[in-house]
Order: sequence, then C-alpha cells, then structure tokens
Amino acid sequence: MSIPALSIRLAMVCGVTAAATPGPRHGRSRPSFSEATPAEVRAALIPEEAAELDQQWRELMATATETLDLSEVLATLESWRRVARLTAVTGPEAHRAMYRRAAARMAGDDIPAEEPLVRTKARLGL
Repeated sequence: MSIPALSIRLAMVCGVTAAATPGPRHGRSRPSFSEATPAEVRAALIPEEAAELDQQWRELMATATETLDLSEVLATLESWRRVARLTAVTGPEAHRAMYRRAAARMAGDDIPAEEPLVRTKARLGL
C-alpha cells in the first residue's frame, strides 16, 4: 500500500477530520516540511520508516531513470513529507502509538507497545 493510501486509511481509522483549526497557534513553531529535501524528510522519520523510505526511494529512482518520469518520485516524496511532519510534531513514540491505536481499532483488541512496527503496519494492510 502506498503512503497516500496510508494517510487516508489512518485518517479514516483514527477519526481525523478536515475541519479547520480555530486559528493560528502562537508560540511553538512547527516544521512544515513542505519543501523538505529527501534527506531532511529521512532525518525526521523513525528508523523503521527511514528504512522503508530508503527502499521505496531506490526503486522509484531506478524506475524514473528508465522512464524519465519523476511524477511518482515527487508524489512519494510529498507523502513522506506528511509522515515526517507528523513524526516531528508528535514525536517518535506518539507516532508509533498512532499506528498501534489504528490497528487496535481495526482489530478490536489492544496492540502491545513492544510489537514491532512492521507487524503493526501489516495489521493495517500497510
């Protein structure tokens, strides 16, 4: 499953809405990652997802080299930028906990904190 599908699926499971926030938040500056380079995105990810990005990036770049089409590379980078921003805003443990909560909702059962992320994401079809 692609990262855009991940974002949509997690939003549906976790009850995220597109409702506007009450207004700008003053005080804490949050990184937007809207123009982050692949290296900056990778640096913000948890190690498990950095490895996932590495694998996807190599595959996409190899394909782009053959097709001379960067559209999939750019779309994937944009998706990972959202993941990086979420990770940076919430922190690594809260980011992992988000996946556990989503998997728990789908399974109707608690997911142990020590479960490897790859297994938790597999429960979500990711």
